[in-house]
Amino acid sequence: MLVLAIDSSATASVALARLHETGYDLLAVRETDDTRSHAEVMAPFVREVLDDAGVASSDLDALVCGTGPGPFTGLRAGIVTARTLGFAWNLPVYGMMSLTALAEEVFDSALAAGHTEILVATDARRREVYSARYALSAGGYELLEGLTVGKAEELADLPAYGRGAGLYPDALQAVEGFSDLQPRARFLLAAAARAGIENLSTDTSALYLRESDAKVPAARKKASA
Repeated sequence: MLVLAIDSSATASVALARLHETGYDLLAVRETDDTRSHAEVMAPFVREVLDDAGVASSDLDALVCGTGPGPFTGLRAGIVTARTLGFAWNLPVYGMMSLTALAEEVFDSALAAGHTEILVATDARRREVYSARYALSAGGYELLEGLTVGKAEELADLPAYGRGAGLYPDALQAVEGFSDLQPRARFLLAAAARAGIENLSTDTSALYLRESDAKVPAARKKASA
């Protein structure tokens, strides 16, 4: 089945793949390293990915979107895009925790290194990280703990992968060569193929782990007569 994936939990990415019983075939990808241009690039990325693969929206079978955690505005851009396209194209939209993409990307290398448990972490700003702890085995990976948001020094002393680990190497065991990774749509597709898309949730609620920095201004007091 043809599946389009979207993630904007950190950077913006869109990917298209054909999922089958033994894995997936990646057909087209668009990604950016910018963490602040999600709204501007998301729709063009979708159009370019479909054009690259020579695929029409009517050919698609489903969409997958990363549900975070991530910054409020950026994360909403990807989720709203996926929901809107699903509605317009009459397609199911499945939600996946974005950190799953990191676990999927590093799985083979972490297992080859002999790791049985790992942390994946991304930048949560405010000198904090979003993180999750996974158990690894030959059969795949399993979420043990998370999602969490907090100080890097408060996390378990485990091999750590992702941009969050790279930001705080004194507090985390950042794995060399993997400390700059961000969640990417192509690895959401890989994770969906591993899990079986029929087993995914249609809940696309954003995984916000704390309140937004933006506050609604308080009502002004009326001037006394």
